[in-house]
Amino acid sequence: MISNRISKLFIGALILPFACYGQQELPHNYSLFKPVPKSMMREMETDRPDVTESPYTVDAGHFQYETDFVRLVKEKSEEKKTHTLLINQANIKIGLTKSTAIQIGFQTYGRQKETEIASGNTEISNGFGDVTLRVKQNLIGNDQGNFAMALLPYVKFPTSKYDEESRFEGGLIIPMMYKLPGEWNLGFQVEVDRLKDQDQPSMHTEFLQTLTISHQILKNVDGIAETYYTYDFKEHHFSSFLNAAVQMEVVKDFKFDVGINYGLQHDAEKQFFFGASYRL
Repeated sequence: MISNRISKLFIGALILPFACYGQQELPHNYSLFKPVPKSMMREMETDRPDVTESPYTVDAGHFQYETDFVRLVKEKSEEKKTHTLLINQANIKIGLTKSTAIQIGFQTYGRQKETEIASGNTEISNGFGDVTLRVKQNLIGNDQGNFAMALLPYVKFPTSKYDEESRFEGGLIIPMMYKLPGEWNLGFQVEVDRLKDQDQPSMHTEFLQTLTISHQILKNVDGIAETYYTYDFKEHHFSSFLNAAVQMEVVKDFKFDVGINYGLQHDAEKQFFFGASYRL
């Protein structure tokens, strides 16, 4: 029953951005083929480095490239330990309209090492990773105001060469942000996903909720602190995380970041990364 409801919600969310496209009145008809002038572009916002996505879209007719140069992921279940190295896990963002953007995510290279706990046997695989298609539809606050919210449905295609158990996955992300006094930003996110099981060739539904806060700690350097949890409806299992990151604007529209996502439970993922974002 839950899976059917999630499927209907997900399909509806995929259709909504394109339905909204025809309903919105775009100032000066800015679009993918008629870009917003640089002098009128919004401040650069990124979906990284925290888990909480930004509710703001890329300006119409402009591109943004965000990537993990390197990401290390450590996982442990009752049956095996998995260490994954990802190189250039990237997200290309393309502004279609005033409030709609499409995103194409891919993993240029992944290396996965799996070790069976009982036997100690190890298997190593590597190659190109999965491809993800996302559509971000801002609902409120894209251009003004202190509150913004968006819908961000996605589908992940199992193109991975390093993960033989990769499967179709998908979900709906709803990011929100408050701009607080003193240049503090408070972000929230709720998310429902349909994901593969770690040790079995089956799927489960998972809920995720985040809370993140950010503030400038030095000139052009932002500090980010975040917490989030996930709940597996199939296993009735909670995992909780504490995250921290630093993002530095080197020049206009170019930022570096480094951070950690640390799972508090023994079977929760531990991730370490550094990356960058660039806007054209």
